[in-house]
Amino acid sequence: MPQLTERLAAIQAEVHRRNAGEPEFHQAVDEVLHSLNRVVAKHPEYADMALIERICEPERQIIFRVPWLDDKGNVHINRGFRVQFNSALGPYKGGIRFHPSVNVGIIKFLGFEQTFKNALTGMPIGGGKGGSDFDPKGKSDLEIMRFCQSFMTELHRHIGEYTDVPAGDIGVGGREIGYMFGAYKRLTNKYEAGVLTGKGLSYGGSRARTEATGYGTAAFARHMMETRKDGLEGRKCIVSGSGNVAIYAIEKLQEYGAKVIACSDSSGYVVDKDGIDLDLLKEIKEVRRERLSAYQEERGKGVQYIKDGSVWDVECEVALPCATQNELHGKDAKKLVKNGVKVVAEGANMPCTPEAIEVFQESKVLFAPGKAANAGGVATSALEMQQNASRDSWTFEKTAGRLDEIMKTIHDDCAATAEDYGAPGDYVLGANIAGFVRVADAMRALGVV
Repeated sequence: MPQLTERLAAIQAEVHRRNAGEPEFHQAVDEVLHSLNRVVAKHPEYADMALIERICEPERQIIFRVPWLDDKGNVHINRGFRVQFNSALGPYKGGIRFHPSVNVGIIKFLGFEQTFKNALTGMPIGGGKGGSDFDPKGKSDLEIMRFCQSFMTELHRHIGEYTDVPAGDIGVGGREIGYMFGAYKRLTNKYEAGVLTGKGLSYGGSRARTEATGYGTAAFARHMMETRKDGLEGRKCIVSGSGNVAIYAIEKLQEYGAKVIACSDSSGYVVDKDGIDLDLLKEIKEVRRERLSAYQEERGKGVQYIKDGSVWDVECEVALPCATQNELHGKDAKKLVKNGVKVVAEGANMPCTPEAIEVFQESKVLFAPGKAANAGGVATSALEMQQNASRDSWTFEKTAGRLDEIMKTIHDDCAATAEDYGAPGDYVLGANIAGFVRVADAMRALGVV
């Protein structure tokens, strides 16, 4: 990365000092600050009014206790978080994550990224994120319901369709959103459909929301290929993860004619040289909630399951990291480049380390950061809010069509911005600057608040 200007280096040092022990947050801020070198040189007014410092500081951070009862009557205590990062463009918007790794630093990094991602969609939504260190794996439906109700007992004080609109993330799907919406409705005595997104169709959800993040990531990869007069048809692809984002990225890649041969979960990965059987994968992961090893057992001949291995060892032309942050390291990037990868698009939030990104960019691999490539999920959440506000329900085709338009616009804006700032093909710089300028312009207009 280029050396920061003296002003930006001072901002970086202060962010690190005030947020000690939060490496993921530092990583996210550092990446944006390095992109802003070019912005401040070209438009010094963006360094006025402590604008950059304010963008790096959340407007509000909420931490609370979440007590709940398991099925045996034992009391457990978890910690809940909501970081309302920036509301210059609209109400805070961002998912809720239930995972043992969750802490305030993780939530701050996600909220910071979400601010720029939401800006890139062109929709009137600010950035926020929330979650808990609760682990839903191995819990019964009743235990998860009791936890979600306890979580919402505190969270409901801080959210609302004009204030903060959470959605799902890792560990939080339609089941959890339903339990939380039910608790919110009872606690507030209001049917405020726009307060949560990712809802079921029977109570105000949007068609295509489940598929949106994965679909959008695959679409972004296709648009990148098109810049080189190429496409995805017949391309050998791998996808990390096997949750919601990964499953629907695989589905869309297959629709484009690509051949997805590998995916993973926290226990290992499978390689299916005939192409992933999507129906079987959905049955195992979405219905039965089992480990990926079951795929090899049921698919049988020709399928290889590697326990505790790295899916990045599989030879491919297109790679979509869709699992979690910092899952793809420098050595993995080198292996992918050696094996001929042409495109990498992040379906998860910050799944590639800075070293991995540097390897891809130096090797002229087309690389798209998550704040651009996986923005389809939050964009469709904003479309869900739009439908809720107008008491309307769109068809799948209409919603998916709007999603396609939004992803094409995000891709083109990132590409054009990178070109304008002298770095053609650098989607990281293009996404960071395009998102920053939209948020910064709104903050300047609103004054020092």
